[in-house]
Amino acid sequence: MPPFDFSIVLPYSGLLFKGLLWTLVLTASSSVLSLVFGVIFALVVLYAPALVAYPVRFFIWLFMGTPLLLQLFLIYYGLAQIGIDIPAFGAGIIGLSLHFAVYNADVIRAGILSVDRGQTEGARSIGLSRGQALRYVVVPQAIRKTISPIGNNMIVLLKDSSLVSILGITELIYSAQHAISETFSPFEFYLTIAVIYYVVNLFMEAGLRRVERNVEVMR
Repeated sequence: MPPFDFSIVLPYSGLLFKGLLWTLVLTASSSVLSLVFGVIFALVVLYAPALVAYPVRFFIWLFMGTPLLLQLFLIYYGLAQIGIDIPAFGAGIIGLSLHFAVYNADVIRAGILSVDRGQTEGARSIGLSRGQALRYVVVPQAIRKTISPIGNNMIVLLKDSSLVSILGITELIYSAQHAISETFSPFEFYLTIAVIYYVVNLFMEAGLRRVERNVEVMR
């Protein structure tokens, strides 16, 4: 009898596929929200009054200085202790979104600062307000300049989404653990999902390169 038998994975392919779907939903939802909040945080830090900017700066510093796993515990278990009961899936999305939003904010802030001030002045000279200049001129250029690091953050988010398994969310790791508890064959299942993660990463990297090429053509 061979030491490893990957034929036992096939009966659980439906379970693993379900876990993959939830992993992709988590990644896509959290990626979009982390980008939106990243833009908001960057604009607040750069342009909001100190009374608003400093709490956001503190929030960014706090989330950059603590591990994602701890943040997930605090959002799901800690908030429940004070009466804020968030479903596990929602807590996972909130945790992933906020954790990566602070890193996206740092990248986008640098991108905004790299946009020539003449762009803003030109927008204001044709009648756009400061907010409109940021929305239509500065922020789009900043995001185009930072596609590569933001895309890398999305790839890291995909891999870190495995941490939400501790909340009982049926993503890829949780599905594999369920199969392992029935078959007692960890190697076969962990290696299988490692390959799945790697393939998804390859697709994300290919998509990122295509977006970067399209942006270069548009410039």
